[in-house]
Amino acid sequence: MDHRVVVTGIGIVSPLGLDVDTTWKGLLAGKSGVSYITAFDSEAFATHIAAEVNDFIPTDHFGRKEARHMDRFVQFAVVASREAVKQAGLTLNDSNAEEVGVIIGSGIGGLITLSEQFKVLQERGPSRISPFLVPMMITDMAAGQVSIDLGAKGPNFCTTSACASGSDAIGVAFQLIKAGRTKAVITGGSEASITPIAIAGFNAAKALSTRNSEPEKACRPFDAQRDGFVMGEGAAVMVLEDLDYAQARGASIIAEVLGYGMAGDAFHLTAPPEGGEGSVRAMNMALKEAGVRPEDVDYINAHGTSTQLNDKYETLAIKTVFKEHAYKVPISSTKSMTGHLIGASAALEAAVTVLAIDRGEIPPTINLENPDPDCDLDYTPYLPRRGKVKVALSNALGFGGHNSVLVFRDYLNGR
Repeated sequence: MDHRVVVTGIGIVSPLGLDVDTTWKGLLAGKSGVSYITAFDSEAFATHIAAEVNDFIPTDHFGRKEARHMDRFVQFAVVASREAVKQAGLTLNDSNAEEVGVIIGSGIGGLITLSEQFKVLQERGPSRISPFLVPMMITDMAAGQVSIDLGAKGPNFCTTSACASGSDAIGVAFQLIKAGRTKAVITGGSEASITPIAIAGFNAAKALSTRNSEPEKACRPFDAQRDGFVMGEGAAVMVLEDLDYAQARGASIIAEVLGYGMAGDAFHLTAPPEGGEGSVRAMNMALKEAGVRPEDVDYINAHGTSTQLNDKYETLAIKTVFKEHAYKVPISSTKSMTGHLIGASAALEAAVTVLAIDRGEIPPTINLENPDPDCDLDYTPYLPRRGKVKVALSNALGFGGHNSVLVFRDYLNGR
């Protein structure tokens, strides 16, 4: 028998704020989290802008020694997980620790630590490398440290599928609970890769925006003048639970997870196939598992990267799946405000999708000043839109041809 899966807690660390409510208010206000890079001197780079997490002081959350032994992406993951577990009212102890897992996706992992230690190696030699280099840089350490911090002893691992990593983490958590393999999972994504090597690498791939004169307008999904994505950082984590388990402990239920679809393009390292064929299959798979018709979907949080091919082919994919309803369903790309959090992006956008259901408001897509004729759907420009959202879909696409889609529903009014 399949088990129903629900969301009981959310935690967010983002360029718009260090918690859920601050981030949500920023999204509804159409606030841009993009500004000039402060993490390093970007003068020699083609891109001088990013969506950094501001005002995050590690020692506000960790002891000084503990903070030194965690990469920034791990710190974000732990802080977001604490918020999610607190909202869920989930207390971990000897009676339930083995029934609660942790799955945190990351596309790149501890790149800040790795970059710093490369410098140490070059300047001071191998004997001066930190013994914490490896456990700080590996991508699974967000999940590992969250597990240690909260005492969760169930399934514990990391998903890495580029920009779909966070969505796949949530999807795998959903499937484990649905199959009865575990009772609850703390799941999402985390990333902190605003480093010289990452900016240089994405610049070399011609993937980043170079609209340096107007940082807040640089990320402009579906706009004819888009010129690339803006790198962001942060984390988003949700607590997923078996419905019976959540009800038995009196948890408040935010939304229900209905479906998960994943498909590979087998096409190109970075570009989607013409028409977004892999995305089409992933959306259809997720809707089928959810038992939801396309016309029942009230909101789509698009991947919407602000790159030429992604926005065009994601639009075509939505048209293929939703047909005439594609022109009626509100869509938004919240990356226009948060930037692209790489491996954490899909987790943040899944969390935003759940919040849209819970709070009855759809965030806007900002900077859509000159709509691309090839992108002619309702992208909720400029202003949020109030209205009941019963069923919503969150899209994620990643370098390497990864397509991941999640379907959520209003638990109280969905059936």
